[in-house]
Amino acid sequence: MNHLIYKICPIALWNEAEKQGEFTGAAIDIEDGYIHFSTAEQSVETAAKHFAGQTDLYLIAVDADQLGDDLKYEISRGNALFPHLYAPLKMDAVIWVKPLPLADDGQHVFPDFNDGQKT
Repeated sequence: MNHLIYKICPIALWNEAEKQGEFTGAAIDIEDGYIHFSTAEQSVETAAKHFAGQTDLYLIAVDADQLGDDLKYEISRGNALFPHLYAPLKMDAVIWVKPLPLADDGQHVFPDFNDGQKT
């Protein structure tokens, strides 16, 4: 089983990254100097805090083991350790990309985090 971390990303931005062959980050990632990721447990709160009400999002599962020393776990929100990537994300580390729709109650509907299949 892969050690997965997750990125929430606007569909248009991710589609452009796929064309380029790597993801260099959203505006906040570029500003902070690293790509923000979340664990499965952190992803729901990340969506609620940073992507509330947003549609047209993907949830991207990434094999953390392929990221090497560029991946650091650092203290962030609530003194929790969050994964931060200090390099562009190469597409070969991506396990799957799935839509992250909104439910009628305005909360995002997450796919099965345990789905380790490439899509």
